[in-house]
Amino acid sequence: MGGLAQDEMLAPIPGGAVAVRPLNDAIGVEAVGLDLREEIPDSVFEAIRDAWHRNCVILFRGQNLDEGAQVNFARRFGELGKVLHQHNGRTSLPGVMYISNIRENGQLIGALPDGEMYFHSDQCYIESPSVATMLYAMEVPSKGGDTIFANMFAAYDALSDEMKVRLEGLRALNVYDYQNAATVRGSEPREGVPAWAHPVVRTHSATGRKALYLNRLMTHHIVGMDRAESDALLDELFAHQEQERFIYAHVWKPGDLIMWDNRSSLHARSDFDASERRLMRRTVVVREN
Repeated sequence: MGGLAQDEMLAPIPGGAVAVRPLNDAIGVEAVGLDLREEIPDSVFEAIRDAWHRNCVILFRGQNLDEGAQVNFARRFGELGKVLHQHNGRTSLPGVMYISNIRENGQLIGALPDGEMYFHSDQCYIESPSVATMLYAMEVPSKGGDTIFANMFAAYDALSDEMKVRLEGLRALNVYDYQNAATVRGSEPREGVPAWAHPVVRTHSATGRKALYLNRLMTHHIVGMDRAESDALLDELFAHQEQERFIYAHVWKPGDLIMWDNRSSLHARSDFDASERRLMRRTVVVREN
């Protein structure tokens, strides 16, 4: 995947050193030896940022973060997005959102509560999509609710030369119909829902690498293409980018913090028992520093 072939030791910090190691051969690294509540030296932070850029996903296990600590760490990467719809007054910080199926006083305390969620890239339906999403696990079900990541650098690289030529200059319309199809692909989206056309192939601003930028949940059609041809091409690309060779499935533990790059990866969620509690805290970086 053009990332880490083996463990890398980063610059030492007080009390030891930080190791960065692959999650699997497809995508992602784990940074070991960090307490994200502590001040991270600039040299270590930049090495972490570089590893994240190259590998799309970075995991920090065993963290103990309140809202403020998560927000402070996220702000090292850039400007945070604001959450427009808080659930049940759970948070006092504008950049924090909860993903949960827990109800208090009969009301959900978080968004996207239950079930499977198709592969997608966060906010691909607006003009300037978010750069990164950071998710922190607080309560997890005994089985399921895994987050599955797919490497779109690798998916693009694995395309045939003929397909790469075919995709040059194409744009796809991405839509988000929250009420009709928030987690699985719907039929035709309703009028007036958020929608934006983006290049099917996107060049990453930090690495210069090309990545596929479309997804099964939100990509509706190829702009200017006959609908039948568009559907056939999208089906072929969806099947290609969701192959096991590009994927890592993360089984959450409380205290896990994962940040993924929306420019170079997709993510999905596996189903889980709706009677079991799941509570995650999310922050989004809309622009990198």
